[in-house]
This record gives sequence, C-alpha cells and structure tokens, in this order.
Amino acid sequence: MAMYTYISLLRGINVSGQKRLLMSELKALYETLGFQQVITYVQSGNVIFDSPDADRLEISAKIGNGIQQTFGYRVPIHIRDRIDFQRIIQGNPFIHRQGINLERLYVTFLSAPPAEKSLTNLDISAGIADEFISNGAEIYLHIPGGYGRTILSNNFFEKKLDRVATTRNWKTVNTLFDLLSTRDY
Repeated sequence: MAMYTYISLLRGINVSGQKRLLMSELKALYETLGFQQVITYVQSGNVIFDSPDADRLEISAKIGNGIQQTFGYRVPIHIRDRIDFQRIIQGNPFIHRQGINLERLYVTFLSAPPAEKSLTNLDISAGIADEFISNGAEIYLHIPGGYGRTILSNNFFEKKLDRVATTRNWKTVNTLFDLLSTRDY
C-alpha cells in the first residue's frame, strides 16, 4: 500500500492560553486516527505523519473531526507535503536580498490560493517596512519589527483574501522540511 507523508499545520492552538493542547495528546490522536510515523514539532501544532490517503481534504476533515470529538473545539488545519515545502523554501524571494535577517522571515499558509481580484485588497500603508509576496497558497513575509507588531497577521489575510491562514517563522518552515527529508521513503 502506498503511503504519503504530510505536514499538518494547525491554526490557533496554544496561543495566549487558548485551545491548549499537549503535543503528546495530539500525537496520540493522530495515531488513533490511523496515521503512522507521527512526530510533532514545537507547541504550535506542526505534525508530520504518513497516511495511505492521498486526499488532503479528507485528511484535514478527519483530523478536524478528531480534534473536535476529543478536545471539544475546532481548529483550521492546513495540509502540505514535502514537495510543497521544497517549493516554498526554494521560492522564498526574500532570502537572496541584501541585509535580510532570516529571523524576520515568515510564511503564511492559506487554505487555498486567493482569487486574483482579492489580491488587490492587500494594499498596506506607505511607510511600513513590512513586506509580503503572494505565491499561490502561501504568502512570504518580511517583518523587520517582528511578527507580533505587524498588521500582516493571519486575521489581516483572512479578512482580505477570504481564506483561512496560519503563519510559521522561517526557522520552523526549514526545520519541518529537514525533518521530512530525514524520513525513510
């Protein structure tokens, strides 16, 4: 049976004391749902796992329903694979710029690519040093002042693009890809 390796990125858990979820409990849930070789990374809901299912929407629904039934709340779930992460890392337009601090780079993952016309809603005020570049279902961010101070939050993109969003820092994106790359296929 063919197995597919995925990364699920959960939005809004363990943030400001809300929707608290231990990664050991999340790992156990994924195993109960039939996923294999489950590993978690940091407390924000990053899970690498294998599944015989190739349908990402079904996988997302299965995880979402499992979280709802087990923990009593719903969270958005974004599913990506190794090829997605490789494309994201290789395609970051900020990493080759002079003077870019890699600790100030982020990737916002969207539930689906935004409609072209909604991208025109993404105008930000002049004089703000924060930058973003949209690329399909991901948005690259360069936030010199730090993510906690930007207007380019998940909520900003969700309102402007009518898509669910979750953001990870550049170190996390690279570490998840490294973890994927060391797995046996």
